[in-house]
Amino acid sequence: MQSKKKNNKNNKNSKSKDGRAKVSLARQASLKALKLVFDGKSLSAAQAKTIENLDDTRDRGLANELVNGVLRWRWQLEFFVSALLSKPLKAKDSDVQIILLMSLYELLECRTPDYAIINEAVELVRKTGKRWADGLVNAVLRRFTREKEELVSSVSEDQAKYSHPDWLIKKIQNDWPENWQQILNANNQRPDFWLRVNKRYSSAEKYQQMLQENEIESVGSAISDQALKLLQGIDVRQLPDFSLGAVSVQDVGAQLSAGLLNLDKHQRLLDLCAAPGGKTCHILELGDTIKALVAVESDEIRMQRVEENIQRLKLDADVVPELIIADAREYKQWWDGLTFDRILIDAPCSASGVIRRHPDIKTHRRPTDIEPLVKLQSEILQAAWQMLAVGGEMLYVTCSVFKDENQYQIQQFLKKQSDAKELPIDAEWGHECDHGRQLLPGEYEADGFYFCRIQKTA
Repeated sequence: MQSKKKNNKNNKNSKSKDGRAKVSLARQASLKALKLVFDGKSLSAAQAKTIENLDDTRDRGLANELVNGVLRWRWQLEFFVSALLSKPLKAKDSDVQIILLMSLYELLECRTPDYAIINEAVELVRKTGKRWADGLVNAVLRRFTREKEELVSSVSEDQAKYSHPDWLIKKIQNDWPENWQQILNANNQRPDFWLRVNKRYSSAEKYQQMLQENEIESVGSAISDQALKLLQGIDVRQLPDFSLGAVSVQDVGAQLSAGLLNLDKHQRLLDLCAAPGGKTCHILELGDTIKALVAVESDEIRMQRVEENIQRLKLDADVVPELIIADAREYKQWWDGLTFDRILIDAPCSASGVIRRHPDIKTHRRPTDIEPLVKLQSEILQAAWQMLAVGGEMLYVTCSVFKDENQYQIQQFLKKQSDAKELPIDAEWGHECDHGRQLLPGEYEADGFYFCRIQKTA
């Protein structure tokens, strides 16, 4: 970690009437959010219950910084806590542990004065009802400020150094022996803020001018014509004409999918596992490029997001997409028998390529998760293949860096299907694999994605 990056001006050491330091709403919300995540909730669900309810944008900013920071650097922060405590805290005192993690992260990464961070940590412990721990927290944090350089330099084991669980480090090392450090370091970076400009609304160049007129800085991408990266965080509602469908928030790596489908206006396209609809909408934004589109998603609530995005972007004029809530594998229950010329599979996966955007993945993912996901992906591939027309093309996409889910998955599929032929992906980005192409996290400032094109020959 690099120290003192973020300037939290709203973090004054204000006092209550009895002279004690007040505990900021941001830190209270951070503690609640992290407890939810450590209890198994997703980060997005935890944020919705806690941080998003804060009225002040600065409070929301600080809370998100603390929560994301702790989840990124959890294993390094836990190393510091272990070094500073004479014995580990009990499981029932997890809230005290989390307060220490939050405070250590803030001492390392934020510009808040050390004394203010320590005072608020002590008051936050008292607010939990565990007054016995206020002296412990005070002593641990003060010791850390004295011994910080020594403790940071003592980090040597990979789990603490790269702040990933050991199994995840080993798996990435095994799959990417020449790139594993690059991947782990990229996973710990803050994600870039990418937009996809709606081609029906504007070009990227024209929209960039609109951003400049609103004093919002952005840069283009070398791998996607419609992508713009914002140089500062912003509420999307403040983006010019966002409500009118001018842009969507989508990582630049995800924007590569539509261009790899080789579309034309006579084709019927099937989009499997479609939610939240970024790729679906991108395809529709390309204009008069397909004849029909069917999007399938098993989760009704997530399908609502697909529909909302289509409506906001005004994409149901030329081609009215058919949205089906169903299991992609159970195709006989919803498929009308008409084959598709193109099929996009945005496969459920470990999400190991988007850890920088969803740092809770490092906490929630388990090595035992991979085999069931590989089985699920295989079943979706087999189902999709039955619906693909002869001569048609299928694009298999994951946001994973694990070869089990990617090139090994495709290798097994090609062995089973004598009528399947891999098509090349001619691109400067990413890494050519035995099958398909892998974009690693951080490359071209994108998240990690895998792509493979397959044609049905008979």
